[in-house]
Amino acid sequence: MDIDPTPPEPDSREDITSSSFSLEPEDAKHVALLCGHLNAHFKLIEDRLRVSISNRGNKIRVSGPDAARESSERLLKKLYRDVTQGTRLSPETIHLQLQQADLELLKSSPTTSDATIVKGIKTKRGTVKPRGHSQINYVKDIQRHDLNFGIGPAGTGKTYLAVACAVQALLEEDVKRILLVRPAVEAGERLGFLPGDLTQKVDPYLRPLYDALYEMLGFETVAKYIERNVIEVAPLAFMRGRTLNNAFIILDEAQNTTREQMKMFLTRLGFGSTAVITGDATQIDLPRGQPSGLVHATQVLDGVDGVSFTWFGKKDVVRHPLVQRVVNAYEEHDAIMTSTEERR
Repeated sequence: MDIDPTPPEPDSREDITSSSFSLEPEDAKHVALLCGHLNAHFKLIEDRLRVSISNRGNKIRVSGPDAARESSERLLKKLYRDVTQGTRLSPETIHLQLQQADLELLKSSPTTSDATIVKGIKTKRGTVKPRGHSQINYVKDIQRHDLNFGIGPAGTGKTYLAVACAVQALLEEDVKRILLVRPAVEAGERLGFLPGDLTQKVDPYLRPLYDALYEMLGFETVAKYIERNVIEVAPLAFMRGRTLNNAFIILDEAQNTTREQMKMFLTRLGFGSTAVITGDATQIDLPRGQPSGLVHATQVLDGVDGVSFTWFGKKDVVRHPLVQRVVNAYEEHDAIMTSTEERR
């Protein structure tokens, strides 16, 4: 997320109001920590929530649409309370808190009922909470549909939330097994000959899926489930010829499937099963000229009953705030290059 040196102007179509409040207890050092260097923390909030923030000492003034202004006030008070209790604020901290502020705005929308807000996803090691509109809609769709696509840049929680939903479904006995699948495509490198059997050769490609499982279930439980074949982590090639009933299947890095592989995977779905396909259409590692099965599927399956699509954007990135700016820079560069090629 880029930091604009001037606060963004709120949408003129909405009623703009201002409110003032005081941060207690008054402490100049803590107020300075809340503001950040050159008001950097305020600017992050202004940019995300479309408000204007100013202060004189511990007196804060916020201007903007009612819902955003009220959400900003709650966020600022919470951050100030955290600062007074010794929490060190950082852009990453602000970023994660803004994800929660987005959720509050969703709750306050007159077109949104409490029934549409997704509760936390329960796993053995704790509860996973979706952050922001896109993640909430993504989890809702997974819970409602048998076939789901989560498409967007790295760091938006596509795979992690899908694994969390799979773990919850397994623990609640909605499914009998989990299958985590990835195409074994090299990301621009040539790894050469790798020792070991086929499973050991493809393990490096599947490591992010293992990591999510370990975090949610624990190493010993995951090992036990894998031994009993309750959890299966496999390359996409292993899926050919199978019919998967009563299973939760996740195809990760789906942008690296071919059209044929994607069709093969989608036709594996059996009764009582849920499938989630995740990928980033901007990071395709297939050979040049080879069309992506993920991109093709979005065109073929658009509007098909029972299929859901969740599109994540750079604002949904929940990793280091710099990741948002990297994604944004690449998008702008690609747009310029596309425009230049079209003019030619």
